[in-house]
Amino acid sequence: MTTTPNSATSSEMIFSILDNHLSRIAGIQGAVLLSNDGIPLTAYLLDRDQSERMAAAASGIAATMKAISREIDGGRVIRQLVEMDDRYLCVVGCGEGSTLLVVTSRKARLGELGGEAVRTAQALGEWLGTPERPQAPKP
Repeated sequence: MTTTPNSATSSEMIFSILDNHLSRIAGIQGAVLLSNDGIPLTAYLLDRDQSERMAAAASGIAATMKAISREIDGGRVIRQLVEMDDRYLCVVGCGEGSTLLVVTSRKARLGELGGEAVRTAQALGEWLGTPERPQAPKP
């Protein structure tokens, strides 16, 4: 259920934080902790292939929201909530250069999902010091 964290100890701690927080959400389907460039760091209740695909897509969502926020001087993006016919999706920045993607069924309450995802991200903050890659210099 977990994938390629830095060490066994940090992997266990990260998984424990995810489990302690996300298991409280009704209808939890899974989560992926990813670097902002789309590399999955840890998966919760998802298989490896699914977590890799979701991480790649979620990095694009997070980058798009950051770009929009910069364009309108909106400040830091705290979370994004997406409602689908059968699922909810919550994308939250956590740590420097990391993002948490949480998927639930429609049984979840949006306030509970958003709040718990943010609390989870805050709890993970000290473990997720993944620095963002520097942007390439403009020609």
